[in-house]
Amino acid sequence: MTRHAELAEIQLPDFGMPTFEPEIPAEVYRHRLFTFSGDVSMDHDFVLVYADREHFANMAYLTGYDPRFEEALLIINTMDSSKKPLLVVGNEGISYVSISPIKDDLEVILYQPFSLMGQPRGGRSLRNIFESIGIKGKNVAVVGWKYEEENYDSNIVVPAYIADLLRDFDLNPSLFNATGFLMAEDGLRIINEVEQLARFEFAACFTSQALRNVLFGLQPDMTEFEAVQLMGLNGLPLSCHLMLSAGPRAFMGLPSPSMRKIARGEPFTMAYGVWGALNARAGWVVESATELPVNIQDYVEKLVKPYFEAIVAWYEHIGIGVTGGELYDIIHDRIGDPFFGVTLNPGHYIHLDEWIHSPIYKGSGIKLKSGMALQADVIPATGTPYFTTNIEDGIALADENLRQVFATKYPEAWRRIQARRDFMENALGIHLKPEVLPFSNIPAYLPPFLLSPRHTMRMVD
Repeated sequence: MTRHAELAEIQLPDFGMPTFEPEIPAEVYRHRLFTFSGDVSMDHDFVLVYADREHFANMAYLTGYDPRFEEALLIINTMDSSKKPLLVVGNEGISYVSISPIKDDLEVILYQPFSLMGQPRGGRSLRNIFESIGIKGKNVAVVGWKYEEENYDSNIVVPAYIADLLRDFDLNPSLFNATGFLMAEDGLRIINEVEQLARFEFAACFTSQALRNVLFGLQPDMTEFEAVQLMGLNGLPLSCHLMLSAGPRAFMGLPSPSMRKIARGEPFTMAYGVWGALNARAGWVVESATELPVNIQDYVEKLVKPYFEAIVAWYEHIGIGVTGGELYDIIHDRIGDPFFGVTLNPGHYIHLDEWIHSPIYKGSGIKLKSGMALQADVIPATGTPYFTTNIEDGIALADENLRQVFATKYPEAWRRIQARRDFMENALGIHLKPEVLPFSNIPAYLPPFLLSPRHTMRMVD
């Protein structure tokens, strides 16, 4: 018999939780700013990085500062390295700038219209700020929160009032969208320092443990709110709305929890993401297939087994030098049938924002590199009574040198990573390459029947 997936009773180990919180030191932020400024300076005199509450990640990556309620603008003069970058913030951002490890390297300017409505207005105008730095007639680049693949250089994705004002200054040439310098498939944010990877592993411990708590504590007649309370949330900043729902709303995948009671026999889905990590699972609130509707009692055979086998193939193939196209083909060769409904990229980069970009698409020649953090993210949207199944966990790729540095600098996290690798190898039958570092405390753990959480999928010969 060929290698295949089966449902088996397995003991999920306790991989432990962090007792130490990794931080990103000031020198890392300084190096990021230096590198980014150098890259942009080849063609541009100024670069402006926009941020708001939802689109914070580029600014936070460069400075450690994220807008909490307001908008903000980072202005870098790439012509003169002696000029401090300007951080333009609203009323509530002034004191919060102290969160940045490089606050003394920044010149902070108050622009009150960045504040919420009804708050004090006055002081300098944005036009005055732009005039004071000599932006007129210069070559200016702007970083927003995305770019269009076909026309990314001139399609500026920031509020129109900022782009329109900049165009009033007779820029030479017109505005350039520099978002790709940070967020493209080969952008600066794609390759992570060891400190950032350690921070991602720290975050993933809490997101995955939260889901683990629900998997092993869920009971019928709980409300969705009560199920979320099992997570033991600790207040780490979210990268997306927390998602948990059962019954008809579960088919949408994205709803937030409600007071609705979870009933035995219903479909169930959940996802929890914070800066640098997200985990998701889906299944049925039953103990076994006999509790499913008669027409889908082959749920494991028809959906879960082929899905798990595809995910395992993804895990076993991913590594340094592998192309995104290869991973795409691995998934679609196995579960590309329309029944499975896999339409989004089967995996993507993860960062402070939940989805920064994806190298995994049909025909992608992008080679994966050491330092990348990626999300195993293949979600069948069957659109049928079979509902779905889901493993969504984060990993990192690290060459031998990076692994040695990680192990030396963060031994506690390294022990968790090695324990997860051992579990995936010896209990789940998933053979990882040495460079693959699993960050989840439920690594590839997939119980299809949520009232039997110790019965999970594994590979056998």
